[in-house]
Amino acid sequence: MTRPVVHQPAEWDRHSACWLAWPSHGYLWQNNLGPAQTEFAALCLAIAEEGGEALDLLVEDDPAETEARAALAPVIGQVRFHRVPVGDIWLRDTAPVFVKNRSGALRAACFRFNGWGGKYVLVEDDRVADRVAALSGLPRIDHNWILEGGSVEVDGQGTLLTTRQCLLNPNRNPGMSQADIERSLRDDLGAEKVLWLEEGLIHDHTDGHIDTLARFIAPGVAVCMEAYDGNDPNAATLDRLASDLADFVDARGRKLKVLRIPSPGIVRDDDGELMPASFLNFYIGNRSVVVPTYGTPYDEVAVAALAALFPGRRVKGRSARAILSGGGAFHCITQQQPEVQ
Repeated sequence: MTRPVVHQPAEWDRHSACWLAWPSHGYLWQNNLGPAQTEFAALCLAIAEEGGEALDLLVEDDPAETEARAALAPVIGQVRFHRVPVGDIWLRDTAPVFVKNRSGALRAACFRFNGWGGKYVLVEDDRVADRVAALSGLPRIDHNWILEGGSVEVDGQGTLLTTRQCLLNPNRNPGMSQADIERSLRDDLGAEKVLWLEEGLIHDHTDGHIDTLARFIAPGVAVCMEAYDGNDPNAATLDRLASDLADFVDARGRKLKVLRIPSPGIVRDDDGELMPASFLNFYIGNRSVVVPTYGTPYDEVAVAALAALFPGRRVKGRSARAILSGGGAFHCITQQQPEVQ
């Protein structure tokens, strides 16, 4: 089989920048807007400080930019502000996926977006990929099917992890079979082998995005979660995921090495509803790994476990409970732009 024309680099490869959008829509965030902005700023500082990487930040209007400039003052020299309207901040799913061609040149791959299967259709979100691609100055590649960046996880060597609950969901691409999806993932992201997990966390409105369930931390090595709390309602799902991962063989013929860290357990919103909290929704930056925490007894244990897995980076736990009220955490609101060597 011939080598794919493009490939999506692993997240641990060096980045030239990280794309984000400042949270500013009060009607969406309500009482959590201020706390979410504080958590967002802490994430940005952790990514950018000590020369980590540049931040390309989308801001809605003058007041939003003023807020963002004040919050990011310690790293303001590493922030580029772009006046771009967005529905909300989930750029992992609405921005382009950056890929490299065979010669190593970078491209912005733009997919269709339908509000996570029509559940949250926000004005402007379906145009974010186009706008970010234009701002990046990179050649763009348009793909006429729905794909969210958080639904795929790659090792940079041809292996892609995803879930049937999301990519085979009829609310995304009802006319595409599993074979069609796999062919498109190969053509558009360079996935030489697709490894399918089943379903995600309870109350995950993304229908099982992989970036809350399993992450590659190196070629051939994946990390997932384990329920430390005997009442964790996701315990059986997490055990099944770990078992399935352990049976997988990647694109290079390696049996996956599977490591486990704690699950946050039960994290509830202001109305008492269970939220899809995950320590795996971390962002791998050039110098740091920023891990979402939720005020649980397992926060420090999880951060320490991940620190042992990323010896070349500073692993930092930062609160993401307010951001989680919007449906996701740090990986969901970031999109890395790989560096061109």
